[in-house]
Amino acid sequence: MQGTAGWPGHGLPVPDELRNNGVVKNVGAARETPTGAPQEELATGERSTRNRVARSILDHGPSTVAELAARLGLTQAAVRRHLDALVTDDVVEAREQRVYGARTRGRPAKVFALTDCGRDAFDQSYDKLAADALRWIAEQGGGSEAVVAFARARITAQARAYRKAIESVTPDQRAEALAKALSVDGYAATARSAPLPQQGEQLCQHHCPVAHVAEQFPQLCEAETEIFAELLGTHVQRLATIAHGDGVCTTFIPKISHNASASTAGRNPA
Repeated sequence: MQGTAGWPGHGLPVPDELRNNGVVKNVGAARETPTGAPQEELATGERSTRNRVARSILDHGPSTVAELAARLGLTQAAVRRHLDALVTDDVVEAREQRVYGARTRGRPAKVFALTDCGRDAFDQSYDKLAADALRWIAEQGGGSEAVVAFARARITAQARAYRKAIESVTPDQRAEALAKALSVDGYAATARSAPLPQQGEQLCQHHCPVAHVAEQFPQLCEAETEIFAELLGTHVQRLATIAHGDGVCTTFIPKISHNASASTAGRNPA
């Protein structure tokens, strides 16, 4: 299932660090120092400090180099070095400082603010918000039917790009085309032969951006399975889902025959 774009979120045990350490990369080739410190330790230290810089901007808003240095106990040169890396990784961006009232002489100070990508790297409450919204829809008289209608409308709109990708290839390339289109939306999807290749293929989604919501509302997975059947022009069967506790969302796609029907889709695991 898809959620917000962006960066796939994974919690870290220390709340003052970015949720996804992969966002803040180690820029530049790691090398052995004269003191003989292992390069892995140096890289970890660099990321940790970079996370502190980003976290300080999150907590205090757009900040100057001087403000960050004072708050974190770092030199301004060190702060600039970490900011350069964060800018390269699209975690922060430089802006002119807003001036309220009469502008003083000279150029406005440069401040650094989090980008949307950088903000998404921190813990968010989107999963809880989405689940609460769906629960409210169901409890306000819509019931399960309203949730199903929402899930189908959502995946139908999302699938427009998938349909274009599939329609541009031959039938035997559809699974691969769908996997590539899903990966663009953050599913990390692949297509591979089934254990018995003559029977069909398996579409594997290695990431589910809204797995926590789908745990509570399996209608999201069911609607996705239905749209896969429609897009691929054949009955498909969902073998496993991340929301159900499996490691990968796996969908079996049988060999397409002239008599295949996409009117129904395989049920999700109970």
